Amino acid sequence: MPRLAANLSMMFNEVGFLDRFEAAAKAGFTGVEFLFPYDFSAAEIRKRLDDNGLTQALFNAPPGDWNGGERGIASLPGRQQEFRDGVKKALEYTAVLGNQILHCMAGIPNGVDPVTAAAIYANNIAWAAEQAAAQGVKIVLEPINHRDMPGFHLATQEQGAAIVEAIGFDRVGLQFDVYHCQIAQGDITKRMAKLMPVISHMQIADVPARNEPGTGEIGWKYVFAQMDALGYQGWVGCEYRPAGETVAGLGWRQTYGV
Repeated sequence: MPRLAANLSMMFNEVGFLDRFEAAAKAGFTGVEFLFPYDFSAAEIRKRLDDNGLTQALFNAPPGDWNGGERGIASLPGRQQEFRDGVKKALEYTAVLGNQILHCMAGIPNGVDPVTAAAIYANNIAWAAEQAAAQGVKIVLEPINHRDMPGFHLATQEQGAAIVEAIGFDRVGLQFDVYHCQIAQGDITKRMAKLMPVISHMQIADVPARNEPGTGEIGWKYVFAQMDALGYQGWVGCEYRPAGETVAGLGWRQTYGV
């Protein structure tokens, strides 16, 4: 049975961020993830985790100017020092929050030669992986579909897996998002099976509207069964936007037996 982590950036938005930890625990979740923790102190978030018996599964390193449209800077020229400073800051948070994986977003290198962007990205991720490994943390890479993020550097699951294999699965893993895979490539469970040896984290949302499972086109009963059949042991982040009120939409867990 998949271990589900509520994504607190998207779920339980009926209350403020720090109150979402309690809401997630009351709804039966044992793990949480979110995009970024940096508006709050690590100690405050740690307290919310401890008070509610929750495990921190994942968060993202600083993404650059998020409000200005940046979606990571790992592949952007001239931003290497900013990237390194962001990774150091993120690792200060992991040391307190206890998560063992950290996502570094690739970014949207508009107007940059693809070869240049790829070289910068590989170098940055290799550096980040070395720093993270010293703390017992693994860097994960998430391919993101170009409908939601046009021009995002990491576009396919295979592209991400190739980088993982080049650097080493002991330091870098693939963040396999079912929603992004379905939109960008399809053939979800075949790709999942092929790439399972390098998958360190998974995320779910239905297609096309990125709502909870059961609201769109994906065959979730089969997808969840395949996660178990393939022996996946990591967290499954519920990175979806509830179609309505969060708790009212959680019936899918009973429907699919998760």
